[in-house]
Amino acid sequence: MSARIKKGDRVVVLSGRNKGQSGEVLRVMSKEDRALVQGVNMVKRHTRATQTNAGGIVNKEASIHLSNIAHVDPKTDKPTRIGYKFLEDGRKVRFAKVSGEVIDK
Repeated sequence: MSARIKKGDRVVVLSGRNKGQSGEVLRVMSKEDRALVQGVNMVKRHTRATQTNAGGIVNKEASIHLSNIAHVDPKTDKPTRIGYKFLEDGRKVRFAKVSGEVIDK
């Protein structure tokens, strides 16, 4: 898969137990084709106490495969696919296929 989803993008989950939830991408693991989305796919981890933290059961995000998430269109707030185009000044930017809105600033 290409790097159509980047850190900081707003995405929505398309399938799985978290279907319909949305959040901001915290991290993209391109070699595994996975991403961490804030507040989505929460799992409980049992952590050992260290000098810096107390330990116990901690809620944290687990990664989601990139095929199960889609960009949120900035104009319509619905899932959309991403395309690339060149602007007049020569910059290559991502745009939402549904509305044509440019995603990159």
